[in-house]
Amino acid sequence: MIKRICLVVKHKDDRPAAAARKILEHLKDRGAMVHLGPVEPEDEAIVVLGGDGTLLHVAGQAFRADLPVLGINAGGLGFLTEVHLDEMEEALDALLEGTFLLDQRMVLGVKVKNASSQVRKEYLALNEAVITKGALSRIIQINSWVNETFLTAYRGDGLIISTATGSTGYNLSAGGPIMYPSLEAIVLTPICPFALSSRPLILPGQSLIKIQVEETAEEVCLDVDGQAGLHLEKADEIEICKMPGYLKLIKSPHRDYFTILREKLGWTRGVSYPERGKNK
Repeated sequence: MIKRICLVVKHKDDRPAAAARKILEHLKDRGAMVHLGPVEPEDEAIVVLGGDGTLLHVAGQAFRADLPVLGINAGGLGFLTEVHLDEMEEALDALLEGTFLLDQRMVLGVKVKNASSQVRKEYLALNEAVITKGALSRIIQINSWVNETFLTAYRGDGLIISTATGSTGYNLSAGGPIMYPSLEAIVLTPICPFALSSRPLILPGQSLIKIQVEETAEEVCLDVDGQAGLHLEKADEIEICKMPGYLKLIKSPHRDYFTILREKLGWTRGVSYPERGKNK
């Protein structure tokens, strides 16, 4: 039985605030101790009310504390916040009773090292790490290595290093593949590449990826999960690899990944569900 819960709420409009009050009342009526974020050492689970951005904001804390996360969608397009508002009481009861099902998602560790190999910054990425040039900058060259072997030099507007979880995010917008979220894989997707031969590349999840930007006279930035940004300096090296362990996401009680995919990408519009085996 789970008794102590951290509630993280998106505060940009009234809809999440009203739902948050219902969540607090529902959990307290069932004897749970609930507090608004940030996460505390005594917490046993995290409930996120908002969109995917809200969940990404707390994902690193949840991963480090090894806590299950229940995402309730009160935002827009939500692949991580699976539970609808009209299902939240059922999902909350399953959380308290410990009868929920978990998805385990791979998390990337991102290190930025300077010319002396000292670590400048460290991040965790559930979705992706993105290297991009400034709005008025020229094409940049991004040199890449996989497991200490030189891969290629990407020339263009940038590069996305994405997990399977993040494949439906920026990666998808840049023409990258959709990957089933439990896959332990990393996809490199160039952003507006200069060469038409530059294509997305899927690598094993255990790969060690190293990145160096050839020219940083112009503005070049590293963005991680849309939550953290860093201006890259000359001779910086970015090192990316899978972290030990997984982020634990609580699954929706009513829809699987393919249902969510159809709903979020609009694949159901004007399409009736076929009966399996009807054309045999």
